[in-house]
Amino acid sequence: MLGWREWLALPDLGIARIKAKVDSGARSSALHVATLETLAGERVRFSLRPLQNSERVQWCEAAMVDRRWVTDSGGHRELRPFIRTGIELGGQRWDAELSLSARRDGMRFRMLLGRTALAGRFAIDPAASFVQGRRSARGTAGKGQA
Repeated sequence: MLGWREWLALPDLGIARIKAKVDSGARSSALHVATLETLAGERVRFSLRPLQNSERVQWCEAAMVDRRWVTDSGGHRELRPFIRTGIELGGQRWDAELSLSARRDGMRFRMLLGRTALAGRFAIDPAASFVQGRRSARGTAGKGQA
């Protein structure tokens, strides 16, 4: 069971904790990035702030698996790069595709976890938050930890 927002980890990117909006209405998952560079060999390098109120910037690099048009909930279309990376949530670890978007500045969440990544794994309680617990600074999950 998941709530409408959860803490999760992206260990392949070195991100121990990031707050995600769980959104079964969104087909794909998205990660807000501050900067995005395309590198040789179909790779991307990007920076983000995993914790919204922190000044700490995280630099990541990953293989780009595709570029696709994505339409956001406001009807705006954007050609985004997609990466494939591991997600850890609720005691499970699996690989999922994430689009990288620099257009999520006004959003409260650095990540959107969409239905393709969730399919067959979890049920969602839209009235609940952080069902899987809050994550500590070390990235370990535990109920009631901040």
